[in-house]
Amino acid sequence: MTPVNPPPLDRTSPPQRTDAWRQPAAGLSEGVRVRVLRAVHGDQRAAAELLPRLTERQLTGVDPLPTDPAELAPALLREHRAEIRALPDDTRLLLLLAAADQYPVSTDAFLRAVVAARLDTRCLDAAEAAGVAHAGAGGVAFRDAWTRIAAYETGTPADRRDVHRLLARVLRGEGETPSRSWHRGAGALGPSGRLAAELSAAAGTAADTGRLSVARTLAERAAALCSDPAERHRLTARAAAYAWRSGDGDRARRLASTAADDALSGVLALRAGNTTEAFDALLIGAGSAAPTASGRGASPLAAPASAASCAVTPSASRTVPPAVPLAVPPADPRVVTSAVPRAVPPAVPRAAPPAVPRTTPAVSRTAPPADPRAASPAIPGTLTSVTPSTITPPTPATHLLARATEAAIYTGDLRRLGEAARVAGRLGVEAPGTLGGLVAAFDGRYADARDLLKSAAGRCGPGGDPTVLIHAAIAALLLGDHTRAVTATVRAATSARARGTPVTVPQAMEFRAYADFWTGRPRAGEAAATDALWQAHATGQDNGACHLQAALAMFAALTGDADVCRERAATARSYALARGLGLPAALAQWALAFLDLSSGRFAAAAARLRALAGFGPGHGHRAIRHLATPHYVEAAVRTGDTRVARVAHADYERWAGTVLSPDDLALSARCRALLAPGEDAVDHYRTALDLHSRGTRDFERARTELLFGSALRRLRRRTEARDRLHSALEAFDSFGAPHCAAQARTELRALGTPAAPPRTAPDSPTTTLTAQQLLVARMAADGATNREIAVRLALSPRTIDHHLRGVFTRLGIRSRIELVRLLAESDEPESESG
Repeated sequence: MTPVNPPPLDRTSPPQRTDAWRQPAAGLSEGVRVRVLRAVHGDQRAAAELLPRLTERQLTGVDPLPTDPAELAPALLREHRAEIRALPDDTRLLLLLAAADQYPVSTDAFLRAVVAARLDTRCLDAAEAAGVAHAGAGGVAFRDAWTRIAAYETGTPADRRDVHRLLARVLRGEGETPSRSWHRGAGALGPSGRLAAELSAAAGTAADTGRLSVARTLAERAAALCSDPAERHRLTARAAAYAWRSGDGDRARRLASTAADDALSGVLALRAGNTTEAFDALLIGAGSAAPTASGRGASPLAAPASAASCAVTPSASRTVPPAVPLAVPPADPRVVTSAVPRAVPPAVPRAAPPAVPRTTPAVSRTAPPADPRAASPAIPGTLTSVTPSTITPPTPATHLLARATEAAIYTGDLRRLGEAARVAGRLGVEAPGTLGGLVAAFDGRYADARDLLKSAAGRCGPGGDPTVLIHAAIAALLLGDHTRAVTATVRAATSARARGTPVTVPQAMEFRAYADFWTGRPRAGEAAATDALWQAHATGQDNGACHLQAALAMFAALTGDADVCRERAATARSYALARGLGLPAALAQWALAFLDLSSGRFAAAAARLRALAGFGPGHGHRAIRHLATPHYVEAAVRTGDTRVARVAHADYERWAGTVLSPDDLALSARCRALLAPGEDAVDHYRTALDLHSRGTRDFERARTELLFGSALRRLRRRTEARDRLHSALEAFDSFGAPHCAAQARTELRALGTPAAPPRTAPDSPTTTLTAQQLLVARMAADGATNREIAVRLALSPRTIDHHLRGVFTRLGIRSRIELVRLLAESDEPESESG
């Protein structure tokens, strides 16, 4: 009998606290800690009992956590069982019936079953008196998840089968077939091919309606009742795929370990394992799926969900797409020979894709994840005009090729993008549009790349497939269309939630965070990335969490939180380098370089970026180098190294001139200004600002004004210099970028012009503090100690102390009492307006 294992409590539910959990939890990684609490339904007593039972590999996140309640907290479960056994027999029977009705498939048939069996609900008074459960309008409400588990497991096997059969008999309504099938299967005495087939069909029906947790339960039970080894293997793979897509990463990995499925293993490895191995497994899976793309033999993670197909819809694969800047194509080979030019720090993950040497298709791997619905050829030579009416549903092989593309992007081993495209050609499978665009860009065919990416970016309509929407966002970011990127990511997250696939949400919100960074909304981006980080950990996507850690380091660099930037970057690089994830490793390195650049440490910034240029796959990423070209040019010019700056800029300018994004053209013009002597730079700066006015990268526009103002000061054009610098200062203050604002104030002082001091007593904490500072401030105001806050946020107590000092300074206060008052006052208008 499948044990009852209630769903995890919402993370906002206050868990029970115990010192036994706090101390050992402090030594766990953030991801493992989140997953442990989720596995035990937020009960810290259960978490404290579980920790000593975990292996070293489980404690470090390598192996999945247990999923059976008896393995999670046996002592706690025995205690609850004893409470249930002390109740009268009739009361226990009603509690057993209620528990069987609520989980793992919520069927809402308790009251009908009570009437059908003529049971006396007054027997529940004893349970209410004992504080175990109480009767409500809709049935029985248990004290907590573990009490519900105990109520089910105290019943004898015969009693459990009886209650399931009773529930199955009363479930006769329209749309209740999956629920009825579940109870029929749960009440079976042994293997049954007929019941296994019924449960399999019910699982497909549940998946079609977005009830993936129910689909997983049904498929898993079908596998248990199936006597045919091959069919059992297939059903287990389906159950694992459903579990993954529904956000139950630990269960998915456990099930996958017993179902040798290349596509399934590849997707799981892509998000929480070795991405090099993931690439190989996904290509093999694509080859297996191609001949049966529309049949039942397709991979459970690649095929669209439907009652007729045993496969899981593409949602699962959606979670896989690369975190960020990957989409950008690597720089021209000529830059590579110069070595230094590409070291360029990643300006921003979404920047336009750098060109790739035609002679080195290998570079193509930096490309962003493939668009499952794109209609471009495997290796774009001829372009096909695609309109919404011509878009065909993605095939399983197409989805797996998209995932393989993402694996190559994660590692930074760009040669593999070309390999994925060649496999698509051999299989006769339509290559995802984003893949085609990236391969074209890396081959140096920028015009083809632009057209293919525009086609992919255009698929961002509401209600679409989350994977297609995410790839539309990636393409839009590469093209510099940040408004469309934001629209696509928001719609992707909304669509994923509506389809019951939370595993896709963190990735969608991650790309939203990058758009916020480019457009000068660091607080919004940091908040989105922080929330997505929790979701990535909760759903077992450790590789995605690594990308988000690097993104948070990037936001911390922009907002001047040096300690947080270094801590987040160290966390991301440590994980990334151990698993060969070149993309987040490079992004974290860029964050540190940008921190140096914005603080005026130009030599240090240039040195970091030169080092990044020498990193190979698994340690660095060519796309990051390309995106960072404008920042590298600035650092190189400030240190007198203009030769490599010119070589790096040449390829960036070629891409910008092809894509014609106003922001990319503006940044290219800024580079020309930095490389031009004296008066010659002025016109280039004016061109850059004119182009910025048509774009959306407000933060880079402010940096351009800062550089222009500095150049005008040196040319003794004091009035215009003062105007430019004041404008830059105002922008940096509004962005919450104190380091850049300090540079603007220094320039103004050099002009002999007084600048407004940094704001230290703003009107509202919510508009002054960074997202991380506000989170820490609220926890502190609620009475949490620095150590408790550190444990909950997976940061060091020293970093929390740094955050609180920053909070007190920005708010102009000296104690937690004042902090409580300010936060209460700032929350008042919100509550009144609500």
